[in-house]
Amino acid sequence: MRALRILLVLVVILGVLFVIVDRVAVHFAEGEAADKLKASQNLASTPDVSIKGFPFLTQVAGGSLDDVQVGIKDYEATTGTAGEKIRIDDLTADMKGVSFSGDYSSATAADASGTATIAYDQLLNAVKDDPVRLPLGATGKVTGLSYGGNGKVRATVEVAGVPLPVLGTAMVQGDTVKVHADGLPKFGNQALDVSEVKIGALPGGIKLDKVQAAQDGVEVTVKGSDVRLAG
Repeated sequence: MRALRILLVLVVILGVLFVIVDRVAVHFAEGEAADKLKASQNLASTPDVSIKGFPFLTQVAGGSLDDVQVGIKDYEATTGTAGEKIRIDDLTADMKGVSFSGDYSSATAADASGTATIAYDQLLNAVKDDPVRLPLGATGKVTGLSYGGNGKVRATVEVAGVPLPVLGTAMVQGDTVKVHADGLPKFGNQALDVSEVKIGALPGGIKLDKVQAAQDGVEVTVKGSDVRLAG
């Protein structure tokens, strides 16, 4: 009995040590991965990297991680206009099936999905100089973008010095975020885009999927496959 108790104690101690070593290893790997991601994607700040699943060491031995979550606080993407940037807030991505090299210099996720937010002031800054072509040959410019309630964007379109309120639906078309007018006062019901912003390359090659108007900006869903995190 005494030998059995000693054996059980040793098993518990070894189990605890394994957990400690495993958590230390995953913490080190998260730091290394964050640094590599920052360098490879030219990020202004170090992203948050969280490696899920236990134990970590057995995943490493297999050369692939089940689930890695990445968070980038502020990401600057190009808008298609020379030198122009747009800030994307709180970009988070859940990476599945991440294969990597031994020194973490390269890593690729089989699939990725995530979310981000583009504030209304960022969208407005990107489109404020673009003419809005209206029915009957009129043109205007967007002077305001905000949340209009019920999942709609409220746009203020100025025509000949007169501000006109327009409710629109945010949508994604390829690499472009658009606000499609639901109706235009005084010009009939011809639908048109009151704003459209092309979003340049996102980290790892993830793509825009869907967009929904919310209180603080448009909430974007992103997704991708064979997403390169580093290397």
